[in-house]
Amino acid sequence: MAAKDLYEKDLYTILGVKKSDSDAVIKKQYRKLSKELHPDATKGDKKLEERFKEVSEAYEVLSDPKKRAEYNEMRDLYKSGGMRGGPMGGGQGGGYQDFFGGGGDPQDIFSTLFGGGGRRGPSKGADLQTQATISFRDSIFGSEINLRLENGTTSTRVPAGIKDGAKLKLKGRGSPGAAGPGDLFVIINVTKHPVFTRDEDNLLMTLPVTFAEAALGADITVPTIDGEEVKVRLAPGTQNGKTLRVKGRGVSRNHQTGDLLITISVTVPQRVDGKAKKALEDFAASMKEDDENLRADLAQRARA
Repeated sequence: MAAKDLYEKDLYTILGVKKSDSDAVIKKQYRKLSKELHPDATKGDKKLEERFKEVSEAYEVLSDPKKRAEYNEMRDLYKSGGMRGGPMGGGQGGGYQDFFGGGGDPQDIFSTLFGGGGRRGPSKGADLQTQATISFRDSIFGSEINLRLENGTTSTRVPAGIKDGAKLKLKGRGSPGAAGPGDLFVIINVTKHPVFTRDEDNLLMTLPVTFAEAALGADITVPTIDGEEVKVRLAPGTQNGKTLRVKGRGVSRNHQTGDLLITISVTVPQRVDGKAKKALEDFAASMKEDDENLRADLAQRARA
């Protein structure tokens, strides 16, 4: 903003406060106006966008004690006709050179109200940071989220495949400033899923199977993250901890899709009675030789 434009404006009137009002009153009024006039609330109304810029410029000066004091001095001098172009004499009598000690330049003086030095213009508003928590499923498929900020609310789309701890940058959604608003950074927290976990673009799950299914082999139906079910085949003699891969049932991101990795967990019944117990005893008797061979060199390897 040019110096002349600044001291000709009544920043207190623009903000709707009095010159005698405290910093707290000015801050409260600014928050109220910025919430009402924020572009997210006015939805493209050009008139209100201009008003929002004016309010932001006014607050940029009046919220800073040093800038406010300098503005008050310059504004009073201008109103009394002590500056060129003032309303009472166009620089006649006791001009700005006397006020600035001779040779002062109001353009340079007023430019300091926006951060120092004639070469610097109005400053951007501050960047803001907030957090949002989404479900595991929403992190895979994407979702719309609403964010509550100090000066109102805003919404954004979370892209599909986003990872826990990722940071989104929303340009122009930060604090307002004379040169435009800053940016808003959103840290995404993803809640845990009761079945699935994630490793890059692959989804992981543990599949409990019975001893009989692992020993004899079986076709087992398993769920996927998109709600559909697929069948996986266990070969006879499948070992505990073996991983099966289902192609293309993982996370879709960057034009590629990961896989679903299924880890087999063989469960042992806590209690066996009746015919089942007799069958297992017969099975154990028939497998006794194999059981002994299984641990034949265990003691020797332990002493190594």
